[in-house]
Formats: sequence, structure tokens, C-alpha cells
Amino acid sequence: MKSVFKSGVFALAAAALPAVAYAHTGVGETAGLVHGFSHPISGLDHILAMVMVGVLAFQLGGRALWAVPATFVLVMAFGGALGIAGVDVPFVEAGIALSVIVLGAVVALDIRASTAVAMAIVGLFAVFHGYAHGAEMPENTGGAAYAAGFMIATALLHAVGLGVGFLIARFSERQGAFVVRTAGGLAAVAGVGILTGLI
Repeated sequence: MKSVFKSGVFALAAAALPAVAYAHTGVGETAGLVHGFSHPISGLDHILAMVMVGVLAFQLGGRALWAVPATFVLVMAFGGALGIAGVDVPFVEAGIALSVIVLGAVVALDIRASTAVAMAIVGLFAVFHGYAHGAEMPENTGGAAYAAGFMIATALLHAVGLGVGFLIARFSERQGAFVVRTAGGLAAVAGVGILTGLI
């Protein structure tokens, strides 16, 4: 069982290496798809929120496994369109930080919301994340390719959250639940740090 857990962790780390390599501007092609892909993985706030969406979906199980992450990605695309169009959305940075706090707390407390409620919560926060991606799009970047990039990166981060949940649960059902909830708590604390400017 431990070998399965270790193999999964190594596989996730190997899959993340290309993303890390391109996360810095000026490395490789930084326009269009690659630039859009690198944006969600360039900030701790985005990474934590998106991974927590995946972990939350894992905790809820059933239809939530695909519906919750899919809702985030689709609504985030709408938020990105608002950002690209220059529509004013207030409290974007606060909304992003609050998404980390709320999603982390929901995971930490193992709140069993319905799939519809979970979709509504992640959809609300997805608007802020999408807006940030769209508003920060470089002028010389192709909009459709950039949007595709940040949507793919987001979906992969959700998959990481789902994968982490599955791997930990496989390692030990009782200890796994504790580890997952602890990770949610740490994410929520980090979100407070981001909101207050300490991180």
C-alpha cells in the first residue's frame, strides 16, 4: 500500500515539473497558451484554491467528483471574459483570498454540503479567479489561446487535488481523512495570511 502511495506522489511531482519550469516569465514562449497555463500556477493563492476545489470534490464524492471542478473551470472562463473585456469587478483580490480561506475551512471541517451548494460556492469564487487571469492578460497575447491555457492549468490543479485525496485515502482511511482535513486547515490559515498581506 505504501508503494502505491509513493508511486502516486512521484507521478504527481513528475507531472508538475514542466509547469514549474514554465512558471517564470521569460522562459520559453510566454504568449498565448503557455502564458495562460503559467498564470494559475504562478501564485500561491490560485494554487491553494484550485487544489482545495479538487479535495472538496473528493470529500463529497459521487457526482461532485466531476461537477464541482467543471463548474469552477466554466465559471472561471466567464470571469476571465469579464477581465479581458475590462468590466469592473470589485474586491477581486479579497475574493481570491477568501476563496482559499472558505474552501480550506470547508475541507478542514469536512462539511458535507450538497453538490449543488458546493457548485454554487466554487462558482462564486471562480469569478474572481477568472477575472484576475483575464485582467492580467498581456496585450500581445492571443485571448482564446491564453484562456485555454489557464483553463487547462486550472483543471490540472483540480485533478491534483482529487488525486491527493484518493492517494491519501488509499494509504489509510482513518489517517487519510485526518491528513486531508489538516491540509484544508493549513490552506485556510494560509488564506488568512494572504488576505492580511502576511504571505
